[in-house]
Amino acid sequence: MKILVTGATGFIGTHVVSILAKQGYNVIATSRNLNKAESYEWFSQIEYIPCDLSSIKKNYFQFFREPEILIHLAWEGLDNYKDLLHFERNLPVHYSFIKNMVCNGLRHVVVAGTCLEYGMQYGCLTEDLNTKPKVPYGLAKDTLRKNLEQLFNIYSVIFQWTRLFYLYGEGQSEKSLLSQLNSAVRKGDEFFNMSGGEQLRDYLPVEKAAQYIRDIALQNKVQGIINCCSGTPVSILRFVKKYLDEKGYSIKLNLGFYPYPDYEPMAFWGDNKKLQRVLSQL
Repeated sequence: MKILVTGATGFIGTHVVSILAKQGYNVIATSRNLNKAESYEWFSQIEYIPCDLSSIKKNYFQFFREPEILIHLAWEGLDNYKDLLHFERNLPVHYSFIKNMVCNGLRHVVVAGTCLEYGMQYGCLTEDLNTKPKVPYGLAKDTLRKNLEQLFNIYSVIFQWTRLFYLYGEGQSEKSLLSQLNSAVRKGDEFFNMSGGEQLRDYLPVEKAAQYIRDIALQNKVQGIINCCSGTPVSILRFVKKYLDEKGYSIKLNLGFYPYPDYEPMAFWGDNKKLQRVLSQL
């Protein structure tokens, strides 16, 4: 089975490619950064084709060796959810790329979504809730999904939208909570500045999320939107304290230094019953 993974050198993509390569799948990986790709252990085990997806090609499906499955993880500007580039640039680029693939023969599409599509909705979030994105990133992803659903009404395509919640682990952004915490510890800071930490969130190790994405992609009985999450809420303060205990780090938490984000509700997490249906097939 030939699987194309876009965003292969990104936070999630590197882990997805690694899992698939170790299991012996025929992986085509792509991103814009060949030098970065060459630094990964999986590079010699897969076929890597560098590509800027905004470039114009007549037939991307043929260009990427006619894969049976596309796992689309590429997306730019994730360090700023409020940047207008998400719907001004990313939305048309990624829709055009996927449409090109499908129009030329692709029949199985898996795309990474985001919990920010839900907007300010509170509590346990199920896939059938109406989306109410509040920031450009969530709006762009939500619009991409809706556009693809219309496109796939015309073509017979297996479509799985993996709605990701809060991931952490190797390769995460330097601006992420744990990366900043690690940096403060390394510098020997006495305090780590953070919000009050009372928010409830749904955290998942990126390695586990990569496994779930693989499992979703390798079956076709469960389709549509699938929350890729733990299904268990935890406060940010508890999450940070547990991390410090596991690492044996000693640093004081300066709670309330930062205000709570204005684009997220205080408490939300994913319902993962649909994901469990996928896993029950394994």
